[in-house]
Amino acid sequence: MALVREQIAEDRDLRRRLELRAAAVRSDLSTVRDRIVALVDPRPFAQHGYVEYADASGYARPIAEAASALRALTADGQAAQAVALAEEALRVLGEAYREIDDSDGVVGEAAAAVAEAHVEACGVARPDPDRLAEWLVGTVLGDSNDVTDLDPLDYADALGPSGLARMRQLTAEALKRRPSGWAERYLMERLVKAEGDVDALVALHAQALDPSGATHLCIAEELESAGRADEALAWAERGLRECAAETHIDGRLVDHVCARYAKEGRPDDVVAVRRDRFRVERSLAAYQQLRGAAQPAACWETERVAALAALRADARHDRGGWCGGPVLIDVLLDDGDLDAAWREAVGRADDRQWERLADLSREARPAEALGVYLRLVEKSKEPTGDRAYERLARLLLGARDCHRALGTEDDAFTVYLASLRTELKRRRKLMSILDRYGL
Repeated sequence: MALVREQIAEDRDLRRRLELRAAAVRSDLSTVRDRIVALVDPRPFAQHGYVEYADASGYARPIAEAASALRALTADGQAAQAVALAEEALRVLGEAYREIDDSDGVVGEAAAAVAEAHVEACGVARPDPDRLAEWLVGTVLGDSNDVTDLDPLDYADALGPSGLARMRQLTAEALKRRPSGWAERYLMERLVKAEGDVDALVALHAQALDPSGATHLCIAEELESAGRADEALAWAERGLRECAAETHIDGRLVDHVCARYAKEGRPDDVVAVRRDRFRVERSLAAYQQLRGAAQPAACWETERVAALAALRADARHDRGGWCGGPVLIDVLLDDGDLDAAWREAVGRADDRQWERLADLSREARPAEALGVYLRLVEKSKEPTGDRAYERLARLLLGARDCHRALGTEDDAFTVYLASLRTELKRRRKLMSILDRYGL
């Protein structure tokens, strides 16, 4: 006892925790309340009105102690009091969390322990279901849930059918007041899913269809999980129709429809979907997907002619890909049609595409590839930094391979490389990188 007294005289936190435990054992609820409120009070840790990152772990410790005290109350037959105290603690934490740098999540983890203590207490105390439903909806849709991330379905046993129905009613009213509210919509979705009401879930999603088709896909997946495959496909197809003009349609929706068509033995329909998407997107990925669908359907040659014609038209109108150069060059390289790629690259390809074309042509066209490498080396002399030096080394390796294929490595390339090293000798990091590559 003397050692304990000596310790608590020097450690105020320890004294506060022991006093809380003693009050809980004595069922001194007034003292317990005061101690718990003191434990979750952020002010002792907020030197400038804000709990900084360095103080967050210190604040988390008393919160965890409060959670332990609440569980002790429940175990000691004071579950109803634990419910009320936990709700007050969660309110304080919710208000304080906006002024806390909880980058490591330690405060949130401790607050979650308080929320778990509340769930346990509700399971024992069985509070009024309607009142609990009202508290949960207010908390989940308010700022307090930022720190605890409460899941109302954890309270399903305590709520019972009447409490869950009240929650759904209150959430529906909140959603009606704020149709665009993300939290309101998500809570309603959780409640409807828990009830297994697929039709209500579909109707909820249908109220706010995303232009990307993501919501159509969500509906289709819910219907498919419920064994309603035909309705699922109909919703997915509707999504493709309604989002047909969108460049950034959710690719998962397109994949879903194509997978269903393939499963049903409808390869022509798969090709049609991929063709329609390629007409809108005109990207290498869309071209690859069209090719992947058309080859098994034995119609790739026809589709390829039409696709390349569209890409040539884009190239003539200077419609580049997302990296700058025409998509036409990328697809020709992807097809391995190097002769066509060389013809189309002149005056159109960007440096990335020229380098890729040279890489693929070292053996078949070493002289042309060498010209590309040397031109790119000249453009790469000015940039500095590890990434630029690594690229310059790769270009020189490509040039060396071309000289080797041409039989000029020992004379022309050796002279060229020596001249380049002399020119750039002040760049020590570049010299070390060239040494590493044996250049």
